[in-house]
Amino acid sequence: MSSTAADVLRLLSVKGETVAVAESLTGGLVAAELTAVAGASQAFRGSVTAYATALKQELLGVDATLLEERGAVDAQVAAQMAAGVRKALGADWGIATTGVAGPEPQDGKPVGTVYVAVYGPRTADSGSAGGGKVEALRLNGDRAEIRMESVRSVLALLLRELAGEQTGNERAQDTEQNGGF
Repeated sequence: MSSTAADVLRLLSVKGETVAVAESLTGGLVAAELTAVAGASQAFRGSVTAYATALKQELLGVDATLLEERGAVDAQVAAQMAAGVRKALGADWGIATTGVAGPEPQDGKPVGTVYVAVYGPRTADSGSAGGGKVEALRLNGDRAEIRMESVRSVLALLLRELAGEQTGNERAQDTEQNGGF
């Protein structure tokens, strides 16, 4: 269990908000990291592991033309996965991972190409591309290392978004006092 996962769940709990996860290359590892934290059920709604490209469209509402033209490993696909899982599972926040863990390239993208995305209350109204925050990563290492770094990266991105919403010392103190995780 990571302290990042615990911090994410603590902030969500303090805010009375929830998160849902859409995973591809991580194959359920993000959900496992979150549910390893005691009390996760207060904020974790669930996850969709859409490993097959067709499921990204069918279950998460990713645009079929986008998938056909760019493939599953794409920034906009990641953003749409995060938005789709947020809507499908009724969460305040949606996070997503898509990429190439190896050992072979996929859709013309080299091993280590990863996109992580967050879609939430603030990002949804920001008017940014795809309505969410997306980070493009170029990771090194073997398949396991790429997958674990993808988990760390998407949780860190969500933590930054949640922490960015905190206003003033009063909220920060409230977060510290209501740990419980």
